[in-house]
Amino acid sequence: MVTATPTRGDTLADVLERVLDKGVVITADITVFVGDVELLGIKIRAAIASFETAAKYGLEFPAGTNFSAPGWKELGKEFSYCPSCGNKSDKNILFGAGCSHCGWISPLKSKLGEKQVIA
Repeated sequence: MVTATPTRGDTLADVLERVLDKGVVITADITVFVGDVELLGIKIRAAIASFETAAKYGLEFPAGTNFSAPGWKELGKEFSYCPSCGNKSDKNILFGAGCSHCGWISPLKSKLGEKQVIA
């Protein structure tokens, strides 16, 4: 079991993003006995994860999920976090050009001597 220890700078949004990125499974078994007779047995299994994480681990999606929606096209892309600001961006764009959020320039781009042009 992996536990995340929050640091002082973590906000609720940071913790929620981490939980959705990694996923959490909650399991509970509840049994009610009277004497030696089982009256009630409940088994609960719940998974909390982003759709991307759920797809990665083969979890079933709810009936009626629209797999042709634009967000599903993002599943094939690889994402990385900017080393400067920490924002999540497309890996190819981030390391090929730089971060559009903070202006960080990829070492590959600066090595080629190109000027910074970020939309």
